[in-house]
Amino acid sequence: MKNLTAKLCLTFVVLLGSIGVSVSGDFHKGLTAVQSGDFATALREWTPLAILGNDAAQYNLGVMYDKGQGVTQDDKTAIKWWKLAAKQGYASAQNNLGFMYANGKGIPQDYILGYMWWYIAVSNGHKDAVFGRDAVSKLMTPTQIEKAQNLARECLRKKYKGC
Repeated sequence: MKNLTAKLCLTFVVLLGSIGVSVSGDFHKGLTAVQSGDFATALREWTPLAILGNDAAQYNLGVMYDKGQGVTQDDKTAIKWWKLAAKQGYASAQNNLGFMYANGKGIPQDYILGYMWWYIAVSNGHKDAVFGRDAVSKLMTPTQIEKAQNLARECLRKKYKGC
């Protein structure tokens, strides 16, 4: 009985370990496909990963929808994927959301939310987000900037819940 239990446990561990290898392999396969212009393969590889919560796959699907690469260009779908990645702390997705909100691209223009996402991206080390945050701040009142900063701090404090 002990031998059977040990074999079952070992089999389970091997299967769990192979899932990670498969997921990273699928992501890499999608990345290689994009680099060669094969967006259909990238879409096929990344969509299941994104649905499972892979932030890099979510971000990259957002880019594909934003640019219309292998899919019909769709700002709203790009925003959907970027929001999912942003709420996991993915700074490039946060930066892109800042741009979308500040410019009203696929979503109603909102300088406060644009500033908020750029502020968060900067706090997560995204250097380019500084330029967006500083540019939009020139279009905002001090009260709006304070509100955006408070929203950003609250979003970070809550680990992106409710952002």
